[in-house]
Amino acid sequence: MRKREGNKEKAILDASIKIFAQHGYHRTKISSIAEHAGIATGSVYLYFKNKEAILLTIFERLWVGLTDNLRSTVKQTDIDPAKKLDLVIDHFFDLFITNPSLATVFVNEQHHLIKDKRGNVAKHYNDFLDLAEEIIREGVQKKVFNPEIDIKLFRQFITGGLRSALRLWSQQSHSLPLQRVRQNVKFFIKHGLL
Repeated sequence: MRKREGNKEKAILDASIKIFAQHGYHRTKISSIAEHAGIATGSVYLYFKNKEAILLTIFERLWVGLTDNLRSTVKQTDIDPAKKLDLVIDHFFDLFITNPSLATVFVNEQHHLIKDKRGNVAKHYNDFLDLAEEIIREGVQKKVFNPEIDIKLFRQFITGGLRSALRLWSQQSHSLPLQRVRQNVKFFIKHGLL
């Protein structure tokens, strides 16, 4: 199997996200992905070993991108922890607002990949959460956030809450805009920390 970068690989990943969102990961066939990407079915295997490799790549890139963005936010010294939290939440939701199919795939598949520890998804996910904890610790240290917060418990509460909020949105996107979900998540998180 050759690894190649370029437009075909991106087309495969983009097509996979759309098809996984429409039909679910387990019901999706490589031939459907290839057709949607506008390439031959055999070409998919030049880039990815199988369908699981595609899904793992989607989530590994998602979490690496989110973690890199979070890392640069954590390092900023000119903004307070509450603003840092806003930036992290905004970046997280911006990804899904610009790509609703990715949100649906996230809601449907993220938990299984983390639970089963497939690929490096769990590692990247935990790296992201560890960095997010740094913002909370900084806020507690600077007396912006309540010192009584159990950061590990808060971490679990927020990740479960975000997953539930995104699931609700994916099921009722017409009546529950993601922008409204974002604003409420910010309110719940920040007011829970103050």
